Amino acid sequence: MKGFDLNNLDFNNAGAFPVPVKAFFCAIVVVVIGFLTWYLFVDDQQLELEGLERKEAELKIQFEEKQGRAVNLQALKDQLAEMELMLQQMLKQLPSKTEMPDIIVDISQAALSTGIQSDLFKPGRESKREFYAEKPIELRMEGTYHQFGAFVSGVASLPRVVIMTMHDIELKPKAGTVLGSGALILQGTVKTYRYLDDDETQPNAGGR
Repeated sequence: MKGFDLNNLDFNNAGAFPVPVKAFFCAIVVVVIGFLTWYLFVDDQQLELEGLERKEAELKIQFEEKQGRAVNLQALKDQLAEMELMLQQMLKQLPSKTEMPDIIVDISQAALSTGIQSDLFKPGRESKREFYAEKPIELRMEGTYHQFGAFVSGVASLPRVVIMTMHDIELKPKAGTVLGSGALILQGTVKTYRYLDDDETQPNAGGR
């Protein structure tokens, strides 16, 4: 635009501008339009694209996690089935319903065989759980520490697996005895367990 004074241009008659001046202003207009187009449309779309790319990455991670779980699903099912089989085998080691009366007698005999005096040995009402049944026994016994230890060992050595848990048990010296004589009173409740027969585990089995 050499040789032209922009201050002397008549903007009311832009058509009479020299060609270089027209080209200059056209370039400015193109730049402004391009910037506005980018700012109003391209910039928003770029931000939206970045958001979609982040969403795609998150979905890809979720897909890979779910795919990994799906691959391991069969292995987990097999492991669960194996654990259920082991549980059933362990439960089958407990006494059956028909064996339970003899087990109660065996526990009582195990106490008597050690010299323990049984003042109370009262089996209570059986309670059924999901996989097993438990039977409480209220007892009050008199004996020494070693006799009680022999009693527990005797129960553990019974031919059938017997699980016996103690609840609200109190062990104290016998009243009126000389301190150090070893006479103790054990009283409270023990529970023993049996497995449920197949007919007892059915949804419509009686007594459930």
